[in-house]
Amino acid sequence: MTVLLYLVVYAAFLTFVIACIVRVVRLVKAPLHLRWELYPVPHEAPEHAAHGGSYYEDSNWWTEKRKFNLGGELAAMLPEMIFLKGLWEFNRRLWRVSFLFHFGLYLLIATMVMVLATAVLNLGVPGAGLAMILALVYRITGGLGALLALIGAAGLFLRRTGDKELKNYTAPADIFNLLFFLVTFGVLVAGYLLRPPVTSVQQIARGILTFDTALAVPPLLGAGLMLGAALMAYIPLTHMSHFIAKYFLYHHIRWDDAPNMRGSRIEAKLAQYLAYRPTWSAAHMGADGSKTWVDIATSNPNDWLSAKPQAAGPEVKK
Repeated sequence: MTVLLYLVVYAAFLTFVIACIVRVVRLVKAPLHLRWELYPVPHEAPEHAAHGGSYYEDSNWWTEKRKFNLGGELAAMLPEMIFLKGLWEFNRRLWRVSFLFHFGLYLLIATMVMVLATAVLNLGVPGAGLAMILALVYRITGGLGALLALIGAAGLFLRRTGDKELKNYTAPADIFNLLFFLVTFGVLVAGYLLRPPVTSVQQIARGILTFDTALAVPPLLGAGLMLGAALMAYIPLTHMSHFIAKYFLYHHIRWDDAPNMRGSRIEAKLAQYLAYRPTWSAAHMGADGSKTWVDIATSNPNDWLSAKPQAAGPEVKK
């Protein structure tokens, strides 16, 4: 059981890292998205953001170095990341359970980091006092995080299955994902509460770091840890990888206000895109695969629509 647990954890961690890297690379290489250009952009200089303006208002803005307002960007990002500000503003009922779920996950992630840090410190790295403090803190964050995540996942499951409006946006994968969380957290909590008093999570963390096969892991807790590892590997393989995509949504779509200058990377990419030959089914586009974006954008659809032979209608018998 112990060796199997270690192998599952190692494989899951490696899968998680590789999957996250692949996601990031794919998003970086994706074509330029249509920018929203809604002002003020959070990283705009305060004197412009105050009235909803931008650096384009300045005379000869292209000759000046752009000011990047990190404080303004953090002020917009942190409330969204931690408190789900957008959901609070536009869907308060869903926010209640979603916030509990996500904040519970944050606490559990922080707990895992602190447990591993404590295990490292107890391997002989200087910092015994810090290890004691972390041990006290992660007992609180772990219990609270598990409770909030369980309540939040159960609430989201009930909303997904019981809300008529939300059902229209619920796929079978959404139900499976929530059940995966519920079962994993349930088994983990049960395994932790029913473990022998002599077995601590810190011992297990140290055993994982050192591959200590002599350590006896309780079966129920070991099953919960393997489910947790499998869940960690599964998340970046699904649409739950929005924790990665959200960065690109904000910085490359909502907040991207970089100018398209002569010889710039943006100009080179747009020139490449204009050579694409789209094949859309919309008749008014004329995107039949033979025309480039330049042809489509510079032509009048009425010209080729009027020249296109019309299909003969059915013969009407008298």
